[in-house]
Amino acid sequence: MRRLLLLLAAVLALGGCGGGSDSSAKTTSRAPADAPLRIGTKNFPEQFLLGELYKQALEAKGVPVELKANIGSTEIIHQALTDGALDMYPEYIGVLLSEVANVRARPKSTRAAYDEAEAFERGRGFTLLGMTPFSDANALAVKPAFARRHHVRTILDLAKVPGGVRIGAPPEFETRFEGLVGLGQRYAVHDARFQPLAIGRQYAALDSGRVDVAAVFTTDGQLADGRYVILDDPRGVFGTQHVAQIISRAALRTHGPRVTAILDAVSRRLSAAAMQRMNAAVQLQGRSSVDVADQFLRRAGLK
Repeated sequence: MRRLLLLLAAVLALGGCGGGSDSSAKTTSRAPADAPLRIGTKNFPEQFLLGELYKQALEAKGVPVELKANIGSTEIIHQALTDGALDMYPEYIGVLLSEVANVRARPKSTRAAYDEAEAFERGRGFTLLGMTPFSDANALAVKPAFARRHHVRTILDLAKVPGGVRIGAPPEFETRFEGLVGLGQRYAVHDARFQPLAIGRQYAALDSGRVDVAAVFTTDGQLADGRYVILDDPRGVFGTQHVAQIISRAALRTHGPRVTAILDAVSRRLSAAAMQRMNAAVQLQGRSSVDVADQFLRRAGLK
């Protein structure tokens, strides 16, 4: 908790924001019309890509933007938004519900999840824009040899592995429902040995045998060639993860309806295949998020 608070304080200092965390007070003040729209991103490559995609599309239409990348996990970036350090950021709907709104029951459909998330944010002075076609769900992956040796096909099978399993994941996985909490409650995976890993290092840990199971994102470029097995999640620990922009209503009033039109036009083009290709270009080919986003937007006629 102390680390989270220190990181949040740094974010707020960067944004030049002071005072308390009353979201209604933060979101009712209106910035000058020429003030940049402050976009934040979380702390992993796909978010860096999303930030660049939305930033470059807005700037191409004359909207000034300030991009604040690599802010932190959902818990940190959502608090930064609430406290007024940001105007908007791209969020995964399932994580928003489970880790911010504290909703454990899974909605019956993608639309129901979106509506529930939108209602939650509306009550806090924000709104959700249109969601993407792609869903980058959290998932658990193993090496094919491990799956064959222990007859592991679903998360249910992990509880039967002799001696328990070693799970590598970001630090927040340890305390999240979409993490060890949910695995214990819904799958009786109680004896897992947790190894915190920075996002992006889980595949090397799997390859080297340091962990048996890794938390991954389903649009990771590393999953494109079949080198890893994604475990089925029949009891729904991991929710649907379509992306939607959370944006303050004050920012929408300042910048007008064209911002919504620009952002939604980008979101509509983000299919699962498109995101996996872009993620692979960054994560496996070493290209910059700036260049990959620029190429995508030009080919899509959005820049």
